Amino acid sequence: MEQLLLLIFIPLVGAIVTAFAGKSAKIVSTVFSVASLVLALVIACNFIPNASTQFEVNLPWIADLGINFHAGIDGISLLVVLLTNLLVPIIILSSYKHDYKNPAAFYALILFMQTGLLLVFTALDAFLFYIGWEAALIPIYFICAIWGGKDRIRINMKFFVYTIAGSLFMLMGIIYLYLQNPAHNFDIQAFYALNLDSVQQGWIFWAFFIAFAIKMPIFPFHTWQPDTYTAAPAQGTMLLSGIMLKMGIYGVIRWLLPIVPSGVHDWGQLVIILSIIGIVYASLIAFTQKDAKRLVAYSSIAHVGLIAAGIFAFNQQGMQGAMVQMLSHGINVVGLFFVLDIIFSRVKTNKIEELGGIAKVAPQLAIAFLIIVLGTVALPGTNGFIGEFLLLMGVYNYGIWAAAIAGLTIIFGAVYMLRMYQNVMLGETNSLTITFTDIKGTEKLVLYTICALIIVLGVYPKPILHLTEASVQHLLEQVNQKLNTVN
Repeated sequence: MEQLLLLIFIPLVGAIVTAFAGKSAKIVSTVFSVASLVLALVIACNFIPNASTQFEVNLPWIADLGINFHAGIDGISLLVVLLTNLLVPIIILSSYKHDYKNPAAFYALILFMQTGLLLVFTALDAFLFYIGWEAALIPIYFICAIWGGKDRIRINMKFFVYTIAGSLFMLMGIIYLYLQNPAHNFDIQAFYALNLDSVQQGWIFWAFFIAFAIKMPIFPFHTWQPDTYTAAPAQGTMLLSGIMLKMGIYGVIRWLLPIVPSGVHDWGQLVIILSIIGIVYASLIAFTQKDAKRLVAYSSIAHVGLIAAGIFAFNQQGMQGAMVQMLSHGINVVGLFFVLDIIFSRVKTNKIEELGGIAKVAPQLAIAFLIIVLGTVALPGTNGFIGEFLLLMGVYNYGIWAAAIAGLTIIFGAVYMLRMYQNVMLGETNSLTITFTDIKGTEKLVLYTICALIIVLGVYPKPILHLTEASVQHLLEQVNQKLNTVN
């Protein structure tokens, strides 16, 4: 109990301290983020890999409304808790070469966002989940709006409107479930136990799914994403792509599937179709991109489409693949955006046609970038392979044609990512890249850490699979049992 409370509130205390740290904000935020990572690792080491909820906290909060500060960790939530606490210090370290205006506010917002994310990933009370959901949105909006690039106000307003609209749908769904609950509380198990008819489940499905689909994002709810990723500061893009989109994936697994299994059964095929359309659409758009950052943004849509298809295929392989790929995608996409940030900081452009020959003058960056790209395109032996293999197996078990089309994400991804690498890194240097300097200091630390994770998780994924297996199997059994009861 104490460990989980510490895990949630260390970043919040860190945000408050960092806000008054002035020029020491970088160091202070790094210390608090590393402390969170150490505690997360301690929790992981003490976690028993079964289907139970552990480190549970259940304290009265707003008793008159049946709201408790109820949080806990199982195998599903532990994976995203580890991802969050791993990536935040990496993202902070990646910013060390930048001199952001008002750094105290910048780093405080990152830690405040971490608090919101951890609430989302551990909440066992729907009201607490919603508070975390909104708390994570506010800081990333200001990070993008204040430190973003050209046209950032218009772009971030679109992002804000999309996400707030989705959140309001989810809030209406939560209130409806609360009113249907005889105990009049927001406890997740009480919501699981509700006996809603198929019509009610259909409405609740869409109320939640729209909110989750916007965050992920799934076609056609994706239109805010490429512009926001491009206009955001590098660290904002890393937070959005590496962690924040996992809120939507996690929400589907934790809240949508167990509460409205009939809704998932009735509408799941449509979601798989939308996901597969998104895979093909985003991949084809990625081929046409001249800006490397936008190319990676569309690549992310394609990868998330495959994750969504694997979840709604609703089998052990697809669900396990989604869990592993959440972790792998978070690591890989942060690595990609960091490399592009390094390139932009040197030559002030991410236009692919203006680059080239960087490998000749920066071989260490080129090798690190290649490892990250190979992880992204799911080369066997890298972290991306096992997740995508399980996802495709899960979708194949759902339908062979769905798997055949969804598999295009691997083929297309390999083509456009390797072509981008070739045009950026290989060939002859030009007037922009001839003076390019290789990575050093914290740049090396971040990239070497990411590359090590890509290789280690690719060669030996068993601990991650073992961590989530029991919880995923229990969730599937729970949902199938409820579905059979309803039918």
